[in-house]
Amino acid sequence: MLPKKGKPCHIMSFLHNIYTSKNCHHIIYDIQMETLPLLLTLTAALSAYFLWFHFLARTLTGPKAWPFVGSLPALFKNRNQVHDWIVGNLRATGGSATYQTCIIPLPFLAHKQGFYTVTCHPKNLEHILKTRFDNYPKGPKWQTAFHDLLGQGIFNSDGETWLMQRKTAALEFTTRTLKQAMARWVNRSIKNRLWCILDKSIKDNIYVDLQDLLLRLTFDNICGLTFGKDPETLSPNLPENPFAVAFDTATEATMHRFLYPGLIWRFQKIFGIGSEKMLKESLQIVETYMNDAMSDRKGIPSDDLMSRFMKKRDVDGKPISAPVLQRIILSFILAGRDTSSVALSWFFWLIMNHPNVEEKIIKELTTVLEETRGSERQRWTEDPIDFGEADQLVYLKAALAETLRLYPSVPQDFKQAVADDVLPDGTVIPAGTTVTYSIYSVGRLETIWGNDCLEFKPERWISVRGDRFEPPKNGFMFMAFNAGPRICLGKDLAYLQMKSVAAAVLLRYRLSLVPDHRVEQKMSLTLFMKNGLKVFLQPRKL
Repeated sequence: MLPKKGKPCHIMSFLHNIYTSKNCHHIIYDIQMETLPLLLTLTAALSAYFLWFHFLARTLTGPKAWPFVGSLPALFKNRNQVHDWIVGNLRATGGSATYQTCIIPLPFLAHKQGFYTVTCHPKNLEHILKTRFDNYPKGPKWQTAFHDLLGQGIFNSDGETWLMQRKTAALEFTTRTLKQAMARWVNRSIKNRLWCILDKSIKDNIYVDLQDLLLRLTFDNICGLTFGKDPETLSPNLPENPFAVAFDTATEATMHRFLYPGLIWRFQKIFGIGSEKMLKESLQIVETYMNDAMSDRKGIPSDDLMSRFMKKRDVDGKPISAPVLQRIILSFILAGRDTSSVALSWFFWLIMNHPNVEEKIIKELTTVLEETRGSERQRWTEDPIDFGEADQLVYLKAALAETLRLYPSVPQDFKQAVADDVLPDGTVIPAGTTVTYSIYSVGRLETIWGNDCLEFKPERWISVRGDRFEPPKNGFMFMAFNAGPRICLGKDLAYLQMKSVAAAVLLRYRLSLVPDHRVEQKMSLTLFMKNGLKVFLQPRKL
């Protein structure tokens, strides 16, 4: 009951009268009785959660976990050095033990959705990639994210679809004609384009972004090898090729799908906005270009991969359809372009920082060329090295392998467990768990490579007599080309291309980093240099 107008009353008395009134007393009592069970339930649930989390956190090996947010704060803090952060966590969990596995809890409530299991020990890797190969496919998350770009291509498929492509590709990649074709494409790109661009940079006294040039070179080569069409992105004026630009845009947009929550990119796809809009437009350009390339190949004898796959049959015995063939070829372009160029970028950076290794490479090159081309030094740099000469470069191959050990082009990969499993080190893997194997960490742990694991030391790859390339007997110690049934079919072609380019550059030029240029990793599925590799060149006097 409100006080009458004009008659003052104390506010406390007024509120007391309201509170003590019979009706209000019942209302407040009812609210308290209804709220109390809710508060008790919430308190019980939180208490149970914190108790469960307390005991769970004591069993986790890896970064510090916090209630509700997991290891997200640490992950965000180290977002610009994720791979080194993972190495640190694996070191901390392994110590002097035999295995290294850590659990990275993300914001979670359910076990299998809330954890990433990260491992790097060869025995665990062999278990995942070979022993229990069928239990660890790519998984629906990966396949869904990459479907629009790669479809059911070899790098985005499992089961019979993958096996058919694998068998077909394996037959082609073992032929000498394919290696000879690669050598022709690489040497033509070096002699007619790369050398011209680098010579001009010396004449004009300007720096070049070597990573960009290498990406262009490997892109032209892999396009020529796969479907016989040269996009000519490595030309003196460094043009923007529509297919190359569209392919890059589509690849980056696809990576966004994998790196960010699925809800975001699905929303963008429905409404045709953001990176999904760019992906759709880019794929239209890529498909048009590929259709034209396929039309050009029909009825024309050729030794490129597309022509070879056009003659093959699918699992049902029918000719491979055009959309599937496109995705198969795009898979090879994606694998053959970025991996070699990124590896070469890190190789040249390491060489600039290790002049003693550079000196040994030059000595080996000149020794081989003197035997094959004679003592006239001008002839050594008239043409790039040929197929036979490349095979004799043992120390150069060792230096490239050592680069890939420390800076693998694909620093980590992912699998998803189909059924419950236990790794050799005892780590429990519930069905549906995403298992990450850190290729970057494999080459950086003392328990695997010894106390000098962080040193750039090509000698570790050479036999005692010094005359033979000698990789570790355990293939799961060196994962740059994967291992098990999915080991890279193009490994020999990659080494051939990298040897040719490395020899072509080092024989003619001395490299020096542009002052104040920062070389750092770009956080993506491929280990690009974030700011490129900007270098000045000087003629080398042999």
